[in-house]
Amino acid sequence: MKQALINMLTMQDRMNSRVHENWIEQDFEWYRAAWIECGELIEHYGYKWWKKQDADIEQVQLEIIDIWHFGMSALFHGGKAIDQIAAEIEAEVVDFVPKGLGVREATEALALHSLQTKSFSAARFWELMLAAGLDFDSLYSAYVGKNVLNFFRQDNGYKTGSYVKNWAGREDNEHLVELVEPLDKSADDFADQVYRALESRYRELVAEA
Repeated sequence: MKQALINMLTMQDRMNSRVHENWIEQDFEWYRAAWIECGELIEHYGYKWWKKQDADIEQVQLEIIDIWHFGMSALFHGGKAIDQIAAEIEAEVVDFVPKGLGVREATEALALHSLQTKSFSAARFWELMLAAGLDFDSLYSAYVGKNVLNFFRQDNGYKTGSYVKNWAGREDNEHLVELVEPLDKSADDFADQVYRALESRYRELVAEA
């Protein structure tokens, strides 16, 4: 687990550095992004008792991956090295026993902690992750895929507005899920495989359309 955490933290640092070279010193409000994503998650899960709603679990899980991006970023403070952050996360969750909260309750607990402490709780995130049907392996593969997609977006004009997010009538997130499915998640070049698959489909559906 620790090596996978180190991999994800390293990838997150690279992504954040791509957006802002001195992102740690800037001390962005990552906690705020996390709790706002919690609100978006609830929208996908449903909360309106006065109308029929069906939970979109796939979108809920995608929101959880986004929360993880912001959560890990929030843990980069006080000059901590990636290895130390990974060790602290592992110690907090390796023997984690869920309280059995539902998705809505677990989401609210994580959002409340973020608002009260202006930080991020790996344990509360784990409760939400498990409640939504994810485990560590699925978190890892989904995170790597989304991180690669974020780099792909940046490489193809996301910041300038020239990137096309809808490919042949479907969002790039949907294509990502489909492209990642047949890949070997344990391969050393898993991230490179994801990037090549995205590049090939983008060129086929958008760049050469």
